[in-house]
Amino acid sequence: MGPALVLVGLLLALTGDSQAGRDALRPAPGITVPSGFRAEIYASGLRRPTALAFGPDGLLYATQERGEVVAVGSGSTRPRVAARGFKTPLGLAWQGRTLFVSAQGSLARLTLRGRLLTGRRTIVAGLPYGRHQQDNVVVGPDGRLYLGSGSTCDACRERDPRSATILSLRPDGSDLRLFATGLRNPFGLAFQPGTGRLFVSVNNRDDLGRFEPAEAIVVARKGARYGWPDCWPSWRLRRLIGSCAGVTRPLAYLEPHSSANGIAFWRGSLYVAEWGQYLSSRFGRKVVQVNPSTGRTRLFADGFDHPLAVAVEPEGGLLVSDWGRGVIYRIARTS
Repeated sequence: MGPALVLVGLLLALTGDSQAGRDALRPAPGITVPSGFRAEIYASGLRRPTALAFGPDGLLYATQERGEVVAVGSGSTRPRVAARGFKTPLGLAWQGRTLFVSAQGSLARLTLRGRLLTGRRTIVAGLPYGRHQQDNVVVGPDGRLYLGSGSTCDACRERDPRSATILSLRPDGSDLRLFATGLRNPFGLAFQPGTGRLFVSVNNRDDLGRFEPAEAIVVARKGARYGWPDCWPSWRLRRLIGSCAGVTRPLAYLEPHSSANGIAFWRGSLYVAEWGQYLSSRFGRKVVQVNPSTGRTRLFADGFDHPLAVAVEPEGGLLVSDWGRGVIYRIARTS
């Protein structure tokens, strides 16, 4: 490890996850949260962060769009590069000291030894990608991995059955199965604590106009079909439209074209980062709260550029990475 990495490591140790470090966090200007909550800047200096997950060493790890995995501590301004060379990584998950990273067409695993990520091995390759790619990866209660695999197009007939699905596999990459199908871009995945139910954020097709269709939250079940491309959730009618026989209904209807991405359970509710649109702020660019029993949604936090990933801090805060600003925000109760 070179002198620069040693220095950054020292800074991380000093500003890591201690109570003093959290107490020193700066308020987050422009981020609005409900009464009784506060928003702070947890870390900065990132470049288009795409996924977040806490490692066994207590540090927060993030993927960056250009191909790096970086480690940050509370109050960090200079992320430490822990691994690089991934093609648009969008997901990462820990199982013990093993880190899984999903990228375009592949899933890799690495091992944390001391402060280094070593032994990188691609456990799945050749997955289809195009308009979308492989998204979040999570570890299920059964110890298997669950991976979102987006469609290669907006609305078409896929040649590869692994497109527009949730895939399930063993941690060594074997026994790859289709878990659920008909999901145009299943970006965020989260298992509900206590129930083992898999919740998924889905970005739906773009060719139905400015106000249709809705993005959605679905509860994914083994063998279930969710309708893409022939069936979609209507934002205006709050029901499924199209050829929908045998299609499982979504739990929640979210704003059209809001790009519902990273999700996490926190304080009993599901929180969804809506990335938004490239050239408009009409939809998205906020975090919404979803009741996992009723599907009712409400605005929770606003004022982001492009929020993309969410994670729950071991100390109790909700972390939100802003892809546009390269900042990770922390939201917590004021008391």
